[in-house]
Amino acid sequence: MGRSTWRPDHIPDLSNKTILVTGANSGIGLEAVKLFAANGAQVIMACRNASKAQAAAEQVMAETAGASLEIMALDLADLASVKEFAQEVSGRFDKVDVLLNNAGLMAPPLQRTKDGFEIQFGTNHLGHFALTGQLLPVLEAAPAPRIVQISSVVHRGGKIMWDNLNAEKSYWRWPFYAQSKLANLIFARELHRRLLAAGSPIRAFAAHPGYSATHLQDTVPGGGLFNAMIAQPAEMGCLPGVMAATSADVQAGEYYGPDGKLLELRGYPAKAYARRIADNPEVAQRLWQVSENMTGVHYLNP
Repeated sequence: MGRSTWRPDHIPDLSNKTILVTGANSGIGLEAVKLFAANGAQVIMACRNASKAQAAAEQVMAETAGASLEIMALDLADLASVKEFAQEVSGRFDKVDVLLNNAGLMAPPLQRTKDGFEIQFGTNHLGHFALTGQLLPVLEAAPAPRIVQISSVVHRGGKIMWDNLNAEKSYWRWPFYAQSKLANLIFARELHRRLLAAGSPIRAFAAHPGYSATHLQDTVPGGGLFNAMIAQPAEMGCLPGVMAATSADVQAGEYYGPDGKLLELRGYPAKAYARRIADNPEVAQRLWQVSENMTGVHYLNP
């Protein structure tokens, strides 16, 4: 969608900013934490595994002496954990300037969340939907707050399976991954629309990492081979989300990804291709209603 002119050295001074990153202990989440911390932000590392989070924090501290990091427990596959986490964040921090919804699972065998949801839709979409809704007040306390939802180029092949959202009838790992990533993009666009309509100061964005070498591929047969052949490093994959979180030149409601010609798999961040269905108001409202019903989290109704 156009060549990128943005580079990591364009990241502004982030002193006095508090940035919350889900899935912060590995992959593009960890690389984003490194950049935020290096530019002065206080970073909340929201992670499911405490020991992995501690090891990741030590990596960040090794690169940025004096990095301001807070490790907090969050399991997006458990709505009770999401609620407890949101309450703890709201109690401990006066404001959150940026919420980077990054955590995700890719194409595992059929599993279910604590609440009985198919684990990809339940973690990648519903967990972040519930988290975002419960963090809106502490985000609105910031002067220019942003929410960045990480999607994927795989959204292009996604379909919302309304009659099989929870894999009650059948399950295929890749279609369910694509469904969750399409849901992420639809959610981000609809969230942007609702925030504007509500007069909120929060601005919402979506981004994708292209094809980046991360632990997501661990559950995929042959994932390591594909990584070696065509993946870009996680240090590059994190950049679209970091740009959306920090740049003064991004457009609220937009979708950003690598500028590479090959399906946006590699490169520096620029505007990305989003399927028309991502802006379909009927689909968006139906997904929003279903998500509220499934999570019990209600917010920003038009």
